[in-house]
Amino acid sequence: MKILTAAQMREVDRRTSELGVPGLILMENAGQRVVEFLARQYAPLEAQRIVVLCGKGNNGGDGMVVARQLHTHIRPRSLEVVLAGGPGDLKGDAAANYKMLQAVGCAVSFEIKPAMEIATLIVDALLGTGLHGPAAGTALEMITAVNERFPLAEVVSVDIPSGLDSDSANPPGPAVHANHTVTFTAPKPCQALSPACELVGKLHVAEIGSPPDLYENDPAIFLALSGPALFGKLFRPRVRESNKGLYGHVLVIAGGRGKTGAAAMSGMAALRSGAGLATVASAESAIAQIAAHAPELMTEPLPETEDGSISMRVLDQLSGLIDKKNVVALGPGLGRNHETAQLIRRLVNELSRPMVVDADGLNALDAKNLRAPAPRIFTPHPGEMARLANSTIAEVQADRIGCARSFAQERRVHLVLKGNRTVIAAPDGRVWINPTGSPAMATGGTGDVLTGMVAGLVAQFPDQLEMALLAAVYLHGRSGELGAARIGEKGLIATDLFEFLPEAMREVADLSHPV
Repeated sequence: MKILTAAQMREVDRRTSELGVPGLILMENAGQRVVEFLARQYAPLEAQRIVVLCGKGNNGGDGMVVARQLHTHIRPRSLEVVLAGGPGDLKGDAAANYKMLQAVGCAVSFEIKPAMEIATLIVDALLGTGLHGPAAGTALEMITAVNERFPLAEVVSVDIPSGLDSDSANPPGPAVHANHTVTFTAPKPCQALSPACELVGKLHVAEIGSPPDLYENDPAIFLALSGPALFGKLFRPRVRESNKGLYGHVLVIAGGRGKTGAAAMSGMAALRSGAGLATVASAESAIAQIAAHAPELMTEPLPETEDGSISMRVLDQLSGLIDKKNVVALGPGLGRNHETAQLIRRLVNELSRPMVVDADGLNALDAKNLRAPAPRIFTPHPGEMARLANSTIAEVQADRIGCARSFAQERRVHLVLKGNRTVIAAPDGRVWINPTGSPAMATGGTGDVLTGMVAGLVAQFPDQLEMALLAAVYLHGRSGELGAARIGEKGLIATDLFEFLPEAMREVADLSHPV
């Protein structure tokens, strides 16, 4: 699902009007979608005490459609409509809807009165996608009131929570804290990116009449929201005549003396994600411990250095090591040994297999001299990204999309910038935002699990690498959400993700192929 900036959204609306659907109809449809949501979510709507707050622009016009339909069709227990400005400030379609609101006899106030504070439902239609910079004046006063003066009310924002900049991850000033947001046509950047997305509540995308071809097939719109609709077909039931050879063989080059857990978790994650086979190659002294973690893993001992890291001598057995393997996962727990770092650079630049590179694999790279002969997937956290991009963590976090996108394009790799709302960038400039994840996943080993999951899904679907990558990141985050709900944010550990991964997969299959 594409994510549209404010300018892109205006262009879609303009082109929709050119096709014969005027703005007044789009506004009517928008208000209707909100009322339909309210009726589903807050039934019986007739019992609610509702306050609709309307601004002076098109967002306020949407709100006046909501108010008119509530007044004429629903007749809630009480309905108060508050306009943040005078009628003379209204223009175009918003002014037309104010006249219609008057025509049906719906009263309008121009301030929030104390008697309104017992409302059970607030419809926030104060400010929309046209805001750039902090809210001010009456709109700011009403935003503050929504957040502080309605103790009984849930808040539903129309299009975006008032006070957010549609195109920015960072709220420019005070903004409405919504329980739900009904946005139109497509998500907006502020609804997908942290921290602004934390104010959106649950996001609902409603169609109001713009043909999806106007934006979904526009290559200039490079940002999208990841979800099961994109990759759900990967989770169709397997054929009855299945065998392990059909689902790929992952080679995990990871671990070493004292760091066997990272290697084992990556290998097990590949299997749990559906790979038919997983072999973990690690320093000879670590192999017994890795095998003890999980008997399902095959192991391959590698020559090691004095400190228990993997030696450059592994190059002598390279051809046998990658024989019949579909994908390589490289890096977790390898350490910072100089000889191992040299080996990593050779493997990244020479192995003719798709490769997932994480952790110490990333720390060893010379990003300027990449010349990989097969697809590469890098999965850095912000600190690793800063080193790769010769930047700082603050600079990376200030522009996560731009940083990930430019690196992926320049280095011709797939880039997974981990964190709240993980960013996935492709070499051709396309970018996806992953909506799943939990603070519970801020614990050692979850990155090793992601490495194995990506490798496991790519091994199964090598001709659909991007969809496999999106699925792995989504399922990893969703497993964390499910685990946090069951165990708690503080008690979750990395291997708990294996318990909840099957449930996350079933959800994706169900969402993609409803009965």
